[in-house]
Amino acid sequence: MRALRLLLVLGLIAAIVGGAWLAHFASQPVALPRVPFDFTVRTGAGLKAVSRQLAADGLFFEGESLWILARVLGKAPTVQAGTYRLSEPITPVDLLDKLSRGEVMLVEMRFIEGTTFRQWLAQLATQSHLRQTLGGKTPNEIAALAGLPEGSPEGWFFPDTYRFAPGITDAELLRRAHGAMKRRLEEAWAARLPTVPLATPYEALTLASIIEKETGAPGERPLIASVFYNRMKRGMRLQTDPTVIYGMGAAYDGNIRKRDLTTDTPWNTYTRDGLPPTPIAMPGAGSLQAVSRPAESDFLYFVGKGDGSHQFSRTLEEHNRAVARYQLKK
Repeated sequence: MRALRLLLVLGLIAAIVGGAWLAHFASQPVALPRVPFDFTVRTGAGLKAVSRQLAADGLFFEGESLWILARVLGKAPTVQAGTYRLSEPITPVDLLDKLSRGEVMLVEMRFIEGTTFRQWLAQLATQSHLRQTLGGKTPNEIAALAGLPEGSPEGWFFPDTYRFAPGITDAELLRRAHGAMKRRLEEAWAARLPTVPLATPYEALTLASIIEKETGAPGERPLIASVFYNRMKRGMRLQTDPTVIYGMGAAYDGNIRKRDLTTDTPWNTYTRDGLPPTPIAMPGAGSLQAVSRPAESDFLYFVGKGDGSHQFSRTLEEHNRAVARYQLKK
């Protein structure tokens, strides 16, 4: 009887000591072995494995206390996969909260307005935080993975800064960018002026991509849109250099020559009427808005002035003088 009583007392003391140690462990900030301290919880990993991993990486002296604390607090089953970043000392309780809420580190990736689908694929391929799944696939296969309708994927992804958790696929990021472009295009099409001479949202996307490549000056985009609309209404060809360059593909070396303007491709708006068959780049919000709500003008021509802006003209005579002044330096 006395031995049983002694065992009970010893067990009580052990429980008190263990509880005190666990309470102390739970509330004391843990010094980071390096700053920032990044670690990844693999999909399907249990907290016991995560605790041992953190101990092996130097965050804890041993790998059992965090797991025991989680069991006591009922958080062991709630750990979420992903890459986490610790930038300052953290208590084990706060760390468990972070793991249970899934406060994973997010990576940023910026896509620039006016870049092409080929450039997007090259940029995606350099991102080490993405799971690469698109290599070796055709544009049509990639379009299907990204949730696009049949046809060219060019123009269908909205250029923006995207934040994502490491480990998602490149196709998933493209799906997000496509969803963003669909929403933006629908909004622009719904807000278009009744005078806009386009038949479909896809035509609006195509023209917006041309405007995006023609100017980087936000204030000029509605005016450039008006030039193209004025030419369309008169049955004139668009005659825009960026479409010629796109049709040249890898043959473009940074210069556009007279023979390039007369060499026919599906995108050459000097040799063909109307819009090209596909967009030529990814347009941003400003170009989409310019297509839907162009400026009012009677301009039919414009030429670059060499500083990023353009000189607009109403007649061919005015345009030729502007070309001589700004391009030929006469």
